[in-house]
Amino acid sequence: MVLLVLLSLLPTCFCTSLHWQQQQTPWDPPPPPPQPDKQDCSMIHSLDPSRPSGEFTIFPVEPYNTPLQVYCDMETDGGGWTVFQRRVDGTLNFYRPWNQYKKGFGNKNGEHWLGLDNIHLLSKAGNYELRVDMEDWEGKKVYAQYTSFSVAPESAGYTLKLGSFINGGAGDSMDGHGGMKFSTFDKDQDAYGDGNCAKLYLGAFWYGACHYANPNGVYRQGADTTPFAVGVEWYHFKGYNYSMKTFSMKIRRRSVVKDQQKMQHY
Repeated sequence: MVLLVLLSLLPTCFCTSLHWQQQQTPWDPPPPPPQPDKQDCSMIHSLDPSRPSGEFTIFPVEPYNTPLQVYCDMETDGGGWTVFQRRVDGTLNFYRPWNQYKKGFGNKNGEHWLGLDNIHLLSKAGNYELRVDMEDWEGKKVYAQYTSFSVAPESAGYTLKLGSFINGGAGDSMDGHGGMKFSTFDKDQDAYGDGNCAKLYLGAFWYGACHYANPNGVYRQGADTTPFAVGVEWYHFKGYNYSMKTFSMKIRRRSVVKDQQKMQHY
């Protein structure tokens, strides 16, 4: 009798155990809490101005709990710059297809491109200025600055919008690039009717017809006349046949007070 009772309980116990097992799922950690005070490098810098340049985690998109690794320049012109493009030694190939420029590539502590999607999300989160720093092979450093910067979404071709130019010795080689869509060798969105600027100049950029600036071109050492204009070039500084030793593009959130001071100064 006791045996029959035990046997009658077995299916119930087995099913209950199976049901419990089916309810088990791998433990998923909760998302990080929102961090609206760390949307970009300028906010991180304002929290602690003593922090050195390097790789940081920011949370640029509302609800501000999705992390993005970036390189922050905490020294140039007061610091707080979020770097989205950097050339330092030629170790990374920048002649890449659309999908890689869309998502980003490289090492944040070295040569890299942050990704057009990320650049768009960053630029729409606030009012930003653009700074372009470069150094030639003789050690001369110059820059160009623009009072506003934004990049449209992919549906609009990642169109570039720029504000007024501030000269730091480099000259305005973004002239003709503002208002342009981004182009790569496999996605031609430039204004040149006789070919693809990215293919012709071995880069990827907001080409017009075609360029004064080619930051993502071939890394070469200084002056080189062949082939024409394919280097990391800034025409108004060194012409078409001189490739920079270092080059970086970075953005920083603007303040109303700072904008007013700049307008008074310039």
